[in-house]
Amino acid sequence: MNNVFVYCELTEERKVADVSLELLSKGRKLAEQLGVKLEAVLIGDNLDEAKQQLAYFSIHRIHYAEDKRLFPYRTLPHAKIVQTVFEKEQPEIVLLGASSTGRDLAPRLASALHCGLTADCTSLEIGDHEEKKAGKIYKNLLFQIRPAFGGNIIATIINPETRPQMASVREGVMKLDPTTEPNHPEMNKIELSILSDAEEVVRIIERNIESPKVNLKGAQIIVAGGYGMGSKENFNILYRLAEVLGAEVGATRAAVDASFCTQERQIGQTGMTVRPKLYIACGISGSVQHRAGMDQSAKIISINSDPLAPVNSIADYTLVGDVMQIIPKIIHYYKKHNK
Repeated sequence: MNNVFVYCELTEERKVADVSLELLSKGRKLAEQLGVKLEAVLIGDNLDEAKQQLAYFSIHRIHYAEDKRLFPYRTLPHAKIVQTVFEKEQPEIVLLGASSTGRDLAPRLASALHCGLTADCTSLEIGDHEEKKAGKIYKNLLFQIRPAFGGNIIATIINPETRPQMASVREGVMKLDPTTEPNHPEMNKIELSILSDAEEVVRIIERNIESPKVNLKGAQIIVAGGYGMGSKENFNILYRLAEVLGAEVGATRAAVDASFCTQERQIGQTGMTVRPKLYIACGISGSVQHRAGMDQSAKIISINSDPLAPVNSIADYTLVGDVMQIIPKIIHYYKKHNK
């Protein structure tokens, strides 16, 4: 059985992206279950710091290509390099971040390698599958788990016949779990002679980057609103509560689609995945898609007029009532008693 591979993205600071580090943590556990090794693919320039980061994830080997032409990400050269590595190494499992880069790269690789791809997984497990009609038992498959049919079911997807088994996962879904001591992975330098003129037809002339204004991922407290807030004007009270608590404001997709809040604050399967110490869900029913983005919060408080709302099933505390009456009272009492 061949190894588990993770494609590692780079940030603008040339550090390994958090989503890739999270997948390395998960990949290490999958490799241990399968009795194989964990390998990484790293492409860019000035990779010394990135290599040092990867030393804390028990990686057996790093396949790297280093050249100033390889940063920032461009589709054609990166796809060619990764495809070449995978064709040679024949990985059992490949994991990529479901970021803009991963969503561009993963389907190209799946098409070139003639394998399956499951996007936006919320869980990855190893298990066996019996095909009763064919009389076959498949051992140690990657169970790629994600919501499907509008979130009405949780689907478990397998690729029993093709390799690699490829999946993408959004940032924040998997737990970041580096080791305390670094190891010394093998280094396999990829020669750029594999690139042809065809991979250089697109060049980046100029880049203008705007820094993100919202940091939901780093927030310790999040006050999130759903369609149940009723209006954009009512949503403003969440910003007041967030200001008092030192929190960030988040929203469900329904609230964003209704223009109650901006898309950059969306939490859920099609937005950001967060793990704050405290998550206050205001007027949120709790669809499967939204819960997938916040159910790992340390503490969850639900404020909802419906005592049977699905979000209440995962909440540590539930306040049943009108959010527009409860939130002003929370603000008042917090200001009164906070020293």
